[in-house]
Amino acid sequence: MAKQARAVQTWRSIVDAAASVFDDYGYERAAISEILRRAKVTKGALYFHFASKEAIAQAIMDEQTSTVEFEQEGSPLQSLVDGGQQFAFALRHNAMARAGTRLSIEGVFLGGPHPWGEWIDATARMLELGQERGEVFPQIDPMVSAKIIVASFTGIQLVSEADSGRADLREQVAEMWRHILPSIAHPGVIAHIKPEGRVDLAAQAREKAEREEQEARIAAEAKEAGSDPATDTGSRSGGAGLRGGGSGRGTRAGQAGDEGDEEPAGAGVAAAGGAA
Repeated sequence: MAKQARAVQTWRSIVDAAASVFDDYGYERAAISEILRRAKVTKGALYFHFASKEAIAQAIMDEQTSTVEFEQEGSPLQSLVDGGQQFAFALRHNAMARAGTRLSIEGVFLGGPHPWGEWIDATARMLELGQERGEVFPQIDPMVSAKIIVASFTGIQLVSEADSGRADLREQVAEMWRHILPSIAHPGVIAHIKPEGRVDLAAQAREKAEREEQEARIAAEAKEAGSDPATDTGSRSGGAGLRGGGSGRGTRAGQAGDEGDEEPAGAGVAAAGGAA
């Protein structure tokens, strides 16, 4: 179990470090050596988990699509709006979301992988649910509308990045919904939709930071007292952070017991543009 926990921690360190590097430099200019430096891992450890720079990029894009969860209860349209605002917030405060978005856009032009299909499918499902519950016009094609919504969001966040560093992204996304909703939803439904989202994400982020600070303080006090902080805090950190059990494409985290410090034979940056 200790080896598996170490492997999960190493996987997470690599992905988080790579996200910051891709966010700063993009795919082509991102260097494996810089990822290693930020992750504080050996080259062998990195290639144990990822066969190439492309595989790391794919893991980040997989993580990006899991940053949003659409609520199935209540109004499907409001849930769709809330999900968009949730991702808009992440683009301002989360390197993983920014890196995934940058890699997705670069992937289109470089002929690489991108997650647009997953975003479109998820949006279409919520629109179908909206039709079932009488919110969305029956004549609307959910897939066509989903493509328009995803394309609109992508363009708006790019313009917001250029104009204000995404400082105005929440309002710009709300304005997008004010334009789109009348074409897909009943007027009586629109009156109850909040384009800015129902949740104060900034307040949630502050609460999360305060909670993490409190947990860190408890762990530090327990360590100073000579006890096991994991036991004292109810093992709150166990398994956290690795969505889907670390089964993202391109990883080999399941072979936790074999992680080593030397690069395996034949391993290397297989993707085009891989820099070391």
